[in-house]
Amino acid sequence: MSVRDEIRTKLSGEFSPAKLEIIDESESHRGHSGWKEGGETHFRVVIEADSLRDMSRIERHRAIHKALSPEPLARIHALAISAKPT
Repeated sequence: MSVRDEIRTKLSGEFSPAKLEIIDESESHRGHSGWKEGGETHFRVVIEADSLRDMSRIERHRAIHKALSPEPLARIHALAISAKPT
């Protein structure tokens, strides 16, 4: 399973989001630290879910990191997060 698919599966199962985008931004980091041939090193997650409503911005990020730990978080170099309640 690709890293993108693992992220989608874990976040969908944990948050039942109304919106979920997982963008592989690896190519725009070519030659930078953590980049590798084939991509799947730098991701941006855009998520909107009711379950994020009563959380602060920091709590949302922590919840997403927890949902993705230990895998696939251990296999990527960077994760940008935009998380909002619906």
